Amino acid sequence: MTDTIGLLHPGSMGSAFGAQLRARGHVVLWCPDGRSDTTRRRAQRAGLEPKTLPELISRSDVLLSLCPTAAAEETAAQVAELGTAGVGTIYVEANAVSPARVQRIADHLAPMPVIDAAVVGSPPVGGKYPTLYLSGSSQQAERIAELFVGTDVRPQVLGDSIGKASALKLAYSSYQKVSRVLAAVAYGAAATYGVADELLEIAAKRTRSYLVETDYIPKTAARAWRWGPELEDAAALLADSGLPDSLMHAAAATLARWDDNRDERLDVAGALEALRAQGDPDNPS
Repeated sequence: MTDTIGLLHPGSMGSAFGAQLRARGHVVLWCPDGRSDTTRRRAQRAGLEPKTLPELISRSDVLLSLCPTAAAEETAAQVAELGTAGVGTIYVEANAVSPARVQRIADHLAPMPVIDAAVVGSPPVGGKYPTLYLSGSSQQAERIAELFVGTDVRPQVLGDSIGKASALKLAYSSYQKVSRVLAAVAYGAAATYGVADELLEIAAKRTRSYLVETDYIPKTAARAWRWGPELEDAAALLADSGLPDSLMHAAAATLARWDDNRDERLDVAGALEALRAQGDPDNPS
């Protein structure tokens, strides 16, 4: 069965998902209004069909939201405001947002059904196989899972409660992404005192420690503008669970020091210099 999927809005992950769906014979639409040339090229390479937003919404059986975390609710609000979705259209909220935000989105879009989704892993290109976790109405979640049968995206249904997929994603992110931040800060401190090589020697005794992956520090800097809002939502998850959220807020504040380096190609020294440059000159720590 061929479905029409409206993709909101295809970045590197979204365009890769779109290409996988296209390879399975589905029609994938996207809206180029206000999007960058880079996004346009990605969409063209993936074989996505450009439409206006009202056309995209009215023609889609499934609306798949894969956008930066900070834009998740605004994107859903645009869909709700237009109100042109067909009967039975399913909205898949696949961004890294807190369970509370997913519920707000579901409430705002009602009566349109919403499936809570989360992507764990890299974009499905070059032999990579991310997992798409789904939670919400079991019948609708299974329908979304069926879209990806035979693709490099591995769907897994977690249950019928909205919030499970988002909680899993942010629980993982709260470790994985903060570990990257801590590695950058620790390496920077060691480099300041001339003991970076010794730190790496210690770290190398542990298998696949993030501290060994110093080449990831510039990648962390370039992605900080996306990771910061996600960690704020991870903080909301922890707070809702009665757990301390200060580390998540602190990590987001650290990432904000790289806001001016969005998608830049820095080396390790340049990324650390940018991190220091945003600090208090009277308190370099």
